[in-house]
Amino acid sequence: MTITGATRFGLLRQRDFRLLWIGESASSLGSSVTSVALPLVAVTVLDASAFAVSALAAATWLPWLLIGLPAGAWVDRLSRRRVMLVADWTSAAAFLSVPIAAVLGRLTIGQLVVVALVAGTAKVFFATAYRAYLPFLVSGPDLLEANAKLQGSEQVANLAGPGLAGLLAQLLSAVGGLIVDAASFVVSAICLTRIRRREPILARTPRRLRADIRDGLLLVARDPLLRSNTLYGCAANLCLTGYQSLIVILLIGEIGMSAGETGALIAATSLGGLVGAMVARPMAARFGSARAVLLGKAVLAPVGLLIPLADRGIGLALFVLGSVVIVAGIVAGNVVFSGFMQTYVPGEVMGRVTSSVQLVNFGAIPLGALLAGTLASAFTARAALWVMLLGFALSGLILLASPLRRLRDLPAGRLPVSSASAL
Repeated sequence: MTITGATRFGLLRQRDFRLLWIGESASSLGSSVTSVALPLVAVTVLDASAFAVSALAAATWLPWLLIGLPAGAWVDRLSRRRVMLVADWTSAAAFLSVPIAAVLGRLTIGQLVVVALVAGTAKVFFATAYRAYLPFLVSGPDLLEANAKLQGSEQVANLAGPGLAGLLAQLLSAVGGLIVDAASFVVSAICLTRIRRREPILARTPRRLRADIRDGLLLVARDPLLRSNTLYGCAANLCLTGYQSLIVILLIGEIGMSAGETGALIAATSLGGLVGAMVARPMAARFGSARAVLLGKAVLAPVGLLIPLADRGIGLALFVLGSVVIVAGIVAGNVVFSGFMQTYVPGEVMGRVTSSVQLVNFGAIPLGALLAGTLASAFTARAALWVMLLGFALSGLILLASPLRRLRDLPAGRLPVSSASAL
């Protein structure tokens, strides 16, 4: 029987979900530290250029383009929990190699890129398996609460992580932050190991990998709601990754902030994610789930144009305001739409559908990082930010032109199994 949240304290009273939540929170904290610590290592220890830092961000996401589709088909054939465990241990080993190389005096940009590629590959498998595993652990009516809690803790980690990375850089070195990240993946693996409930073994007809991949792609392409949200995610991620890959360059290189100040400021912007996770369910209840997605992802996006105005004094307040609003909107929209997908898509094809969506969404990320790095090298980081955030504001038009704008609520039913498996 799947977990239900019909207790006074909701899903956190349930042991298995609590273990998943603790493990995810620890891993998210470590990843949040790394998002700042890795570029700080490149900039402060190895004196990397803006393009090298952008290439490092691109390497983290490149595996989505290379193995995203087969990963989804493999996840549907394997134990999702076991896939997540292997990914956790692989990530821990990759990040631990950086401080070891630094102590030995052998650290290079090349190694950082390899670490980013290995950790990115592990993330492909973990994220795909995780989204397919959650509906087995939590019942359909509780998925919105589960996604809100998981994304809420992720945003708290995003709030604390950059500040912690900056503090570690001030007290020890930027390399020290990666030790925290490695430890976080160990905590996640231990928590996953202790989950008692085992996912059911799905009866599957032996098929070629190519046929499984095709099924996932066609389902996403033929369903108007899945298709429009996927195309939006592609455009939005391309622009937002370009913006995120240049934050450290802008704040340290152009504005002249210290590593500690940079970490604290980025942490402040992560408040938006916590706000978004908290308001997602009230927004869906008040306005309707479809309208909540539109409000969060499309209507609030233009506020991000305040970010390139960043400077000392009031300019920093504009930077924080723009970042908080767009992050809150994205997270709120993602919480609502993730819960919808996990009830809408049949479990036996969830891995393939997830990987198909994420291939398009995340495959654009390395392109966005490289584009932003190229623009910053040719002009300035601030000019590149204007281009990236204007593109993000316009990406909401994809959702406004979709069937989503005619709905109050997202469909409550499930796609027929025949539509998902007999494409």
